[in-house]
Amino acid sequence: MAGRIPQHFIEELVARTDIIEVIGSRVPLKRAGREYKACCPFHDEKTPSFTVSPTKQFYHCFGCGAHGTAVGFLMDYDHVSFVEAVEDLAARAGLEVPREGGAAAPEQPYDELYVALERAALYFRQSLSGEPKARDYLARRGLSAETIQRFGIGYAPARWDALLERYGTTDDERQVLLRAGLVVERNADGERASPPGHYDRFRDRIVFPIRDTRGRCIAFGGRVLDSGEPKYLNSPETELFHKGRELYGLYEARQATRSLQRLLVVEGYVDVVSLHQAGITYAVATLGTATTPEHLQRIFRLVGEVVFCFDGDRAGRAAAWRALENAVGELKQARQVRFLFLPEGHDPDSLVREEGAEAFEQRLTGALPLSDYLIRELAARADISSVDGRARLVELARPLVRRIPSDVYRELLVAQLAETVRMPAARLSELLETGNPPAAQERKESTPPRRARFGGPPVTGRGNLVRQAITLLVHYPETASAVGSIETLDAVDRPGVPLLIELLAQLREDPPQGTAALLERWRDRPDHGPLARLAAAECLVPDAEAAVAELRSALRRLVEEHAMTRLQVLEEKSRDAALTSEEKQELQGLLRAKGLSARVPAAK
Repeated sequence: MAGRIPQHFIEELVARTDIIEVIGSRVPLKRAGREYKACCPFHDEKTPSFTVSPTKQFYHCFGCGAHGTAVGFLMDYDHVSFVEAVEDLAARAGLEVPREGGAAAPEQPYDELYVALERAALYFRQSLSGEPKARDYLARRGLSAETIQRFGIGYAPARWDALLERYGTTDDERQVLLRAGLVVERNADGERASPPGHYDRFRDRIVFPIRDTRGRCIAFGGRVLDSGEPKYLNSPETELFHKGRELYGLYEARQATRSLQRLLVVEGYVDVVSLHQAGITYAVATLGTATTPEHLQRIFRLVGEVVFCFDGDRAGRAAAWRALENAVGELKQARQVRFLFLPEGHDPDSLVREEGAEAFEQRLTGALPLSDYLIRELAARADISSVDGRARLVELARPLVRRIPSDVYRELLVAQLAETVRMPAARLSELLETGNPPAAQERKESTPPRRARFGGPPVTGRGNLVRQAITLLVHYPETASAVGSIETLDAVDRPGVPLLIELLAQLREDPPQGTAALLERWRDRPDHGPLARLAAAECLVPDAEAAVAELRSALRRLVEEHAMTRLQVLEEKSRDAALTSEEKQELQGLLRAKGLSARVPAAK
């Protein structure tokens, strides 16, 4: 097992990372002077308050206070661990993450499950080469050898114990296979007819590995080769696999396209694979379940647009409406949801093979926006030629409209709905919003007041000298090497001085490559939060040369103010009591430094 990731690698990785590219692949950024702005992805807002600085390699939202480096953004936006965020950035940069030697890291609780699933995936791939009918089936579906390899497609033999015989020879091994969802326990349903034991879950099926964001196999989907039932069989819910959150093909989509702009959600494994083979590499599929809010949250962490593609039959329309019902709660600025219904008798696989990728993507450009689909579907359930029918349409729309978190989108949708029901938009909005929904009220109450400038109060030459000095070091780490001796700071007794001394010493000995690298160095320290907030504060010092002068001035004034305070303390004490020999020497030194007479007053 590998050890810790070296700190120097993390700093180098952050310095080499373009935070604009990382965040811009998930959030639509617009240049605003030397920085970039967007509506914050971490809270709902109308006016952009999310700012990204390419100079600092740092982001900050002055609406909700979110801030951090590229590593922190991936952790918060993609909901991944620190290690996963570092591995993601390293993969982008074409670097392999090194590990420190020494003691091995503790074994992770799910390692044995990952191993079992990867072994099964390898076995299924090997079994495919030895089964002509499985290869023939994939050939009939038009899948190339390259596509089959890229998606790791395999075949589960038509046996009850193929995996068990190979990887389940002991009780412990069988328990791991059971936890991974690869085998089924006999008598688990209480039947007594069959002997106790286990049997393979996937038998005589084409098998599609389901991968997580790091490309690790976490489950499988199996499809029958003939007309057997069930047509599709998925792994059960396990410690690794939760079908309400996972999307088949998402890992492959991210591998194929570095900066995804949209995702196309379809219903089947073969649909995804065929679309990717045709060049539509942003297709994904839900896993035998309706699209959930968790699916949508995951999608919108990656892209700003999603297109749902369904068959045009009754089942397809029902699935589309369930997707819409879950999507309205995720509608925020810069998010688009559209719906594409295919011609009768076609699924994405058959249609893209018949008309090609260009024609298929042309259909995507004509996909219905969620607002149009919502109003069209509700209008079909009511007779809008009558007052009663239009009133019914409004009532049908009310619960959906009230769940939309974006004020802007909700107002625009209400305006469109008002045209349909022939009412003034303002009056319709009042009726729909009667009894302000709790979610909207909570959002209004919990959103903190916004500051007028990026990050916080600007840093100038006034104010707390310790804070000023630390902020200059955070914004311009290279200035630490330009100041003289820092030993005189040891005697300064002020809050924050120990941190200032440690920062100066560390930055002089081992200068980081910029603000973001400095913050990553302090990530696991209690002072990381305060340093990050100082990085978010606007610094009015224009460049490193000016910062050196400001830093020297701040340090000099700190020492001078401390000396003046100490001089006053010693002079007052000398008037009331005798000074010790050390105090007399200190007072003499302070007086000399001040340029005054070195005569020490006699004690009374």
